[in-house]
Amino acid sequence: MSVDKINTLVVGAGQAGLAMSEHLRAHGLPHLVLERARIAERWRSGRWDSLVANGPAWHDRFPGMVFADAHPDSFVTKEQVADYFVDYAKMIEAPVRCGVEVRKVHRRPGCPGFMVETSQGIVEALNVVAATGPFQNPVRPAVVPDAAGLTQLHSADYRNPKQLPAGAVLVVGAGSSGVQIADELLRAGRRVYLSVGPHGRPPRAYRGRDFCWWLGVLGKWDLESPGPNMQHVTIAVSGAHGGETIDFRRLAAAGIVLLGRTETYHGGLLTFAGDLRENIAGGDANYLGLLDEADAYVARNGLDLPPDPEARVIGPDPDCLTHLIRTLDPRQTGITSILWATGYSVDYNWLPPEVLDQNGLPKQTRGVGSEPGIFFLGLPWQTRRGSSFIWGVWHDAKYLADRIATQAKYLAYEPPPLSQPVDKVA
Repeated sequence: MSVDKINTLVVGAGQAGLAMSEHLRAHGLPHLVLERARIAERWRSGRWDSLVANGPAWHDRFPGMVFADAHPDSFVTKEQVADYFVDYAKMIEAPVRCGVEVRKVHRRPGCPGFMVETSQGIVEALNVVAATGPFQNPVRPAVVPDAAGLTQLHSADYRNPKQLPAGAVLVVGAGSSGVQIADELLRAGRRVYLSVGPHGRPPRAYRGRDFCWWLGVLGKWDLESPGPNMQHVTIAVSGAHGGETIDFRRLAAAGIVLLGRTETYHGGLLTFAGDLRENIAGGDANYLGLLDEADAYVARNGLDLPPDPEARVIGPDPDCLTHLIRTLDPRQTGITSILWATGYSVDYNWLPPEVLDQNGLPKQTRGVGSEPGIFFLGLPWQTRRGSSFIWGVWHDAKYLADRIATQAKYLAYEPPPLSQPVDKVA
């Protein structure tokens, strides 16, 4: 059986893997990118039908190529994103092999590098970059048993409202996915209940600039740590319908019933925490705080950006916020489905166990693994807030490629023979 030998093996041909390939190529480092499906497969088949990018086209892209036939301020569809990465792979001549699954990585005993078992044979590589991103295994909390007789889907498996049986829907999770799906279900004529946890709630736009621009000029994309209790706080933002600020009060006024965090299912009843007011207030504080910082930035820099006083108007509290609902009976409310928009976990069981901690998470610093030759790319907060975003992963890939290139130069060094004259310094 033939064995491929390469300097660096990149696992995954999504945004992280292609960014890595571009920077490795710039260093002249031989590498190979393996993808078990198609390039950017999760954008095509791992999201719901109506999904659009959460950032405008001018922002959510790589530096080397714009989105074709898209206005810079538009929010491109998931198919446009996938097509973008296919075109980008062609432009940089990325050495991608699709339909190849990486099954196991072993360190080679007594010699440098790794032996990588794949569905199409063995690859030997000095370095392995895990560029599979943070969205690998859907997380569905074990709250409601299957015996409850409710249809339960994770957002990874949801495609459109017709997929769900007739009846009301409980959406659990109020980050970008949860609020967009809840809104879509409401527009499709469904009765919708939305379970809201702690969240950040930036304005979609303020004073004529998108929130992505504001986070950039205010230095928030480059924050190196999330701050106390902010590691897993979701962000309620959407590019749907041309981009709108997520306003939970407006969603409630339109008919969505807001609930606190989903806690238990017992005796046929769903129970919810009494934290809804606290969670909404936290999102409001995040929202208004960003407006304050934006106003201060405008004044400090003398920018001619129009005031936007209406952005500060907080509407009246809906009844579900003033009279909290702590229990629901699905039979009485007509709930037939639960949509879990509760995020993902990572899966690195194909890597050597010594590179992972007891929770299966990478032992790494800025993407450099604890074991020499192992690297990670696309992790949330890998180097900064923007690390798991399209443009952010491109910059992190450059950092890792520079590290790999520096190591390659050391390994390639051979001292001259002792008999060779040495240039004297005057």
